[in-house]
Amino acid sequence: MAHILTLPNLLTAYRFLVAPILLFCLQPEAGIKISLFAFALFLSGVLTDLADGYFARKHKSETVLGKLMDPLADKVLVATALIMLIPMQRLPAWVSFMIITRELVITGLRGVAASSGIVVAASGLGKLKSILQYTALCVLIFPLGVLPIPFLHQIGLAILYVSLILTIISGADYFYRFQKVFLPTAKPE
Repeated sequence: MAHILTLPNLLTAYRFLVAPILLFCLQPEAGIKISLFAFALFLSGVLTDLADGYFARKHKSETVLGKLMDPLADKVLVATALIMLIPMQRLPAWVSFMIITRELVITGLRGVAASSGIVVAASGLGKLKSILQYTALCVLIFPLGVLPIPFLHQIGLAILYVSLILTIISGADYFYRFQKVFLPTAKPE
């Protein structure tokens, strides 16, 4: 049990805990204080994602549980924000649908690959996509009127559209790398 309670795994668990709270804070009728709290909560979740991998590698405390749960926690956090920004009219539903669908498909394919003993690590493109998604969602969650930045949410939406393009490209890249699982090379007779 002690080997499961590593700092990286606790940071991953934090993202799972943040998601339902975020769900209740991201409401169209939320006031400035609740909206700022939602922003701080989401940002803290993002920061734990950046920290858990670093600590796992630095302290050589990577666990099988962590390798499985870390990407899932990221997806839950991002999906919560993507879904809750729709009724707030800060994000078109189709954008959320495209990103969430890609994440579900890739997570499923990773599971299939893992069951075959193949680990497909996140690519540099996938990491860039995640950073852009996190940045865009932080901007879109941030309440209007707090900072005197014109077109703040339009900037966030533009960043999210760029991340959507990278989401599609990195998804295609994952499909290409998964071909070892789905299209095994023919053995000579």
